[in-house]
Amino acid sequence: MTTARPSHDATQKLITFLYYRDLPQAMRFYEDVLGLELAIDQGWSKIYRVTEGGYVGLVDESRGSHRAHPVKPVQICIRVADVDAWHAYVASVGVPALKPPRSHEALRIRAFVFDDPEGYQIEMQSALD
Repeated sequence: MTTARPSHDATQKLITFLYYRDLPQAMRFYEDVLGLELAIDQGWSKIYRVTEGGYVGLVDESRGSHRAHPVKPVQICIRVADVDAWHAYVASVGVPALKPPRSHEALRIRAFVFDDPEGYQIEMQSALD
């Protein structure tokens, strides 16, 4: 007999964990450049609020479940109200691998990407509607 699956109505948070060789450098980027709020400080794991229930966790690779790897097949996507204002801002602070904003009619978004200090790609996007 299969047990009933619990409802997601009671789900509280979604946390995506990323693994870093230099946790303090990553923390400075997510706090100072992106302006995210440190919500939970677990010492070697720092969890930042992105939205009401969406979080990104930065983990010291020497303590976490995984190790940092040079290939980063993960993208953090943040939906913002004004993608062009965000592009102007991140361009002014010199983030790595910054691409110009582009509109994607089929997806109904305008977006650009850049890298965090260890190469994780961040996409900022706004809805075209």
